[in-house]
Amino acid sequence: MAGLTLGGGFGWLSRKYGMTIDNLLGMDVITADGHPLHASESENADLFWGLRGGGGNFGIVTRFEYQLHPVGPNVLCGLIVFPFDQAKSVITQFARFTETMPDELNVWMVTRKAPPLPFLPEEVHGKEIVALAICYAGDPAEGETYIEPLRGFGTAYGEHIGVQPYTDWQQAFDPLLTTGARNYWKSHNFATLDEEPIDVIIEYAGALPSSQCEIFIGTIGGQASRAQPEAMAYSNRDANYVLNVHARWETAAEDARCIAWARDFFTRSQPFASGGAYVNFLTGDETDRIAFAYGANYERLVELKRKFDPENLLRTNQNISPA
Repeated sequence: MAGLTLGGGFGWLSRKYGMTIDNLLGMDVITADGHPLHASESENADLFWGLRGGGGNFGIVTRFEYQLHPVGPNVLCGLIVFPFDQAKSVITQFARFTETMPDELNVWMVTRKAPPLPFLPEEVHGKEIVALAICYAGDPAEGETYIEPLRGFGTAYGEHIGVQPYTDWQQAFDPLLTTGARNYWKSHNFATLDEEPIDVIIEYAGALPSSQCEIFIGTIGGQASRAQPEAMAYSNRDANYVLNVHARWETAAEDARCIAWARDFFTRSQPFASGGAYVNFLTGDETDRIAFAYGANYERLVELKRKFDPENLLRTNQNISPA
C-alpha cells in the first residue's frame, strides 16, 4: 500500500475517485536526518508535493491519512473473453469505447494464453485470447446497460460477469501471480490507442515466449486526468492508458528469450506512447527513464531531494539524485 501510494497509485476506482495520491490528506514522515515531520497541504507542503509520486526519495512514511469513499460493498464486475483472431476488432472497439465511457465504469484489456478458467471450454485453455476486465463502481443495474455494448465487440468464448464484493474482485487475479516465477516488466503511457500501437500489440501477443506472458492495458482517465500536472510530483495526467508488457516464466533457461521479447515490444511500441511513465512500473535497469517519468516536475524534485536528503541516503528506489 505504501509503495503503491508513493508512486501514484491507480486501480479500478481511479476513473471515479482519482489516483491514490489524489486521495491523500497527510503523512507522518521520518526524514533522512532522523527528524519526524507531518506533511500535508498546510504543513511541510513542499514535502507533501514531492511524496505524492516521488516514491521513497524524501523520507520514510510511517502513517498515511486517506480520503475515503463509499463503494459497493458489491459491484458489477467480471470478464469477457474473445478469441485472439478477433483481436484487431476487439482492441480497436475497446479503445474507442473507453474514450467516452462514464467515470463509474472501468474496462481493462489483457491478451495472453487462456488460463483454465471454469467458464471457458476446456479446448480454449492455453490458447491466445483477448480478455476485457470490467468493474462498474455504481448501481449494478445501471452498469449492465453500460457494459452491454462490450458483448458485441466479437463472438466471445465466454464471460463471467456478476455482482460480487469489491474486495473479492480486487483479488481475483492473484492466483495468476504465484510465488517463484521469474518476471520482467516494461511499460508505456498512452494518451490514445490508435491503429499503429494496436497492430504492434497484436504482433507481439501472437508470439508469447511463455504461457504466463501477457500484454495489459489499464484504463485511467476520468477523475484521474482532472488534476493539474504540476499539482504534485506525479504529472502524467494525460495518460489515459498504462500499457504493461509482463514477461513471466519459470526457469533461468528462458531468461534471454522472455526478456528480449519484452524489450523488443517496448521498443517497437515506444513511438506511439505519450510522455512520462508510471514510476511504479519502472524496472531496475531503467534509471535513464526516471527524469522522463516526471517530466517538467523533475527539476523541482531534485531541489526537494537536496533539501531533505542531500547525501542520498534513501537511494534504494527509483532514485532522484540530489546531484
